[in-house]
Amino acid sequence: MQGDLALRAGGDRLLVADTVAAVVESLVQAWRQVRMELLVPLLRGAVVACMVMSVIVLAEKVFLGVVSAVVKLLRRRPARLYRCDPVVVEDDDEAGRASFPMVLVQIPMYNEKEVYQLSIGAACRLTWPADRLIVQVLDDSTDAIVKELVRKECERWGKKGINVKYETRKDRAGYKAGNLREGMRRGYVQGCEFVAMFDADFQPPPDFLLKTVPFLVHNPRLALVQTRWEFVNANDCLLTRMQEMSMDYHFKVEQEAGSSLCNFFGYNGTAGVWRRQVIDESGGWEDRTTAEDMDLALRAGLLGWEFVYVGSIKVKSELPSTLKAYRSQQHRWSCGPALLFKKMFWEILAAKRTASYESFLSRGADSFVAADPHTYSYHSTPFSWDSKVRSVLFTLFCVCVTSYYDQKDGTSHELHVLQNVMALHRLKATLIGFFEAGRANEWIVTQKLGNIQKLKSIVTVTKNCRFKDRFHCLELFIGGFLLTSACYDYLYRDDIFYIFLLSQSIIYFAIGFEFMGVSVSS
Repeated sequence: MQGDLALRAGGDRLLVADTVAAVVESLVQAWRQVRMELLVPLLRGAVVACMVMSVIVLAEKVFLGVVSAVVKLLRRRPARLYRCDPVVVEDDDEAGRASFPMVLVQIPMYNEKEVYQLSIGAACRLTWPADRLIVQVLDDSTDAIVKELVRKECERWGKKGINVKYETRKDRAGYKAGNLREGMRRGYVQGCEFVAMFDADFQPPPDFLLKTVPFLVHNPRLALVQTRWEFVNANDCLLTRMQEMSMDYHFKVEQEAGSSLCNFFGYNGTAGVWRRQVIDESGGWEDRTTAEDMDLALRAGLLGWEFVYVGSIKVKSELPSTLKAYRSQQHRWSCGPALLFKKMFWEILAAKRTASYESFLSRGADSFVAADPHTYSYHSTPFSWDSKVRSVLFTLFCVCVTSYYDQKDGTSHELHVLQNVMALHRLKATLIGFFEAGRANEWIVTQKLGNIQKLKSIVTVTKNCRFKDRFHCLELFIGGFLLTSACYDYLYRDDIFYIFLLSQSIIYFAIGFEFMGVSVSS
């Protein structure tokens, strides 16, 4: 009897084992079928789509690079294309000073304890008749101590004869756009012909207005004079050096080429001078996206107004030196334009000068091409790729490397891989903006440190940070995946693609373990 029970139990176990084996085998077969019939075609389609977008972005970059080089060789400076005779008066009396146009300088800020003195001081030192200049400090600070400091700073400059207006409001509705819009509603603004804008960390040189305003005075169709940024903390760490390379390319190539071709180019949100009439005609500041600067520039461009970029005029500013600040900035810079792209796409297509906005439209492709680095990493995964797909992937890799190589001084490979890491967050932000997800209108003010040499006491070792701030799981996961792919490629394939994947994984780990940028104690 016991033997029969044992045999029966053994038979049941074998039956269960056979059933489990059959289920596992069926799941494996189903996975293979799904992989070959669905997943592989989808990945191939994604590769082709990314390659097409990469070629579009590369073509635009090559074109802009050629234009920028020609402009430099032919010395087609803005001063040669536009009349910009300086505003000169013979007498320093009231009648002579009246020949200067009335200028409003706006400085929006939010809890800017580290830099408020720098920006207010630089604006108040601008060389311009005191009775023809209004410095408007738009303070959205929620910290009572910071608000009091900013107010006292404005009073201090007011006692020196500078017309400083300290403005506050009840809430932060609309963030920066809402702050600027509220400032433009003040009665004294109606008497101002031009509006210069500076973020809280920007320090214009004293002759800024003397060099920019003449462009607007002598050229009635000019709406905006955009100047170049230079950075006081570019050498603080590896993160800021890489940002400087990218920003130099933006100003030296993209902005300069767009201005030289008389095409649309984006307003950078600061270090520029607007004709107030244009702001009013375009509908004023809109807070429907976090790209309020590009929004205003697009609406002004659609009305036929022209912009000029003057790269010889440089305004000091600060780069984000912490990884957290840089990521929040990149989220805003990617999310805002994507939402604006969605909202104004048909308006741009319907415009008579659609060709002038090709750079804006191509940014749509540029946003989604951010997926490239993660798409072509599948080359090293154990899928059954044929030689044609491998060729496409390798071509895609070359195109992407080339498209990032036309930066300052033949930008190093480190900048390329950093951009690939940030592409992960830019793509996420782009999708959030395009689909108007929860964080589409999130505005986190970029943290500023002011003079880093004076703040060494607050710079701490990274190990003192909290765990969630020290380790970034998404970057670590992607880094591990790329490292695994690199090992697989080295062991089982005959190419050298693992070198590229290895460098990718290293930079992902560097970001994931917070080895880039400075760490600041809360």
